[in-house]
Amino acid sequence: MSFIGNIIWFVFGGLLGAIAWFIAGLLLCVTIVGIPFGVQCFKIAGFVLWPFGRDVEIGNFGAFGLLLNILWIILLGWELTVFHLVCGAILCITIIGIPFGLQHFKLSMLGLIPFGARIYITGRH
Repeated sequence: MSFIGNIIWFVFGGLLGAIAWFIAGLLLCVTIVGIPFGVQCFKIAGFVLWPFGRDVEIGNFGAFGLLLNILWIILLGWELTVFHLVCGAILCITIIGIPFGLQHFKLSMLGLIPFGARIYITGRH
């Protein structure tokens, strides 16, 4: 099921979303200060490309990660989280859209707190 979900996701927005996250990562990596944020954008781009069959675990970010997460939330995170929550809610209105809405909810978690988040294949925790 995850293969078919990923193919449908890829065709109907996953590729564009991954490209957008990748470009954001490149722009952030232009400066030395933005490199940690750009690396997180690359991590999220990979997850946006193929979200089915993978999950997100939040935690283990330490003091420096906490500081970077706070900066991320203030500068980028809250807008991305609201976007993914709204998209997820809209998709969950229909039965067919529920699996895709759930993927947006996972992306909202990662979009809010990317530092210290771990993406893993479901079943291989």
